[in-house]
Amino acid sequence: MAGFAQKPLRSFTVTDEAKSTGEDDFKAAEGWGSEFTVMETEWTPHRGEIRRLADRTRELIERLMATQAPTESVARAAELVEQALKELREFPEGRSYEGFAESANAGGDPRAFFDHSPIIGLANPLAAPVRVAVSEGMVHGQANFGAAYEGPPGHVHGGFIAASFDEVLGMAQSLGGAPGMTGTLTVKYRNPTPLHTDLRYEATLDRVQGRKLFTSGRLYNGDTLCAEAEGLFISVDFAKFAAMMAQRADNPPES
Repeated sequence: MAGFAQKPLRSFTVTDEAKSTGEDDFKAAEGWGSEFTVMETEWTPHRGEIRRLADRTRELIERLMATQAPTESVARAAELVEQALKELREFPEGRSYEGFAESANAGGDPRAFFDHSPIIGLANPLAAPVRVAVSEGMVHGQANFGAAYEGPPGHVHGGFIAASFDEVLGMAQSLGGAPGMTGTLTVKYRNPTPLHTDLRYEATLDRVQGRKLFTSGRLYNGDTLCAEAEGLFISVDFAKFAAMMAQRADNPPES
């Protein structure tokens, strides 16, 4: 990774005490147990509850996709979900642009706040989520895809694999110190990627040529290579992201 400046990274060691507080997800991926670069964001009870709700919603999606519950149980579950929606509908929608929806836009800071990402966001029930962290200049990731992500029988849909690579490689390109956007993404599928299995990612920033950042990554099931990818990212001006944020703030979601 010679030839460009890399920002210094702060690491944090997960401890059993930290795991017991309910705040460890704001510091590192649970169970990794070694030093990784982490998100620098303040833990609050509200954020904790948002993440808890997203996690339960994620489980609801998983169980809905595979349930053999009778019609009466499904009907009662639907009523409970409707009650939850009624609770949330009493409050206005919309939020400030807090953090980033994808790692490639984090301005070169892999410790940024990604709660709303559809791939790695712990507050986004659409996310598996993929857990990402940085150690010794390499991005490491973990994921376990449930039934909602099925493509071939018992295996992960290739589109979700591509999307996860876009995020993991985006984190790798952020090590170059500037926000970027995906120019091209090439994925080679080597072996079927199983559902309900602990998977791991590796990704690196390979070289920088002007505004072009070249990355590569791999997805493993144990020692089996499931897929590999190459990504070309184009660095962009911070002012463009500021304009996007301003436009988003001026157009809040409709209820």
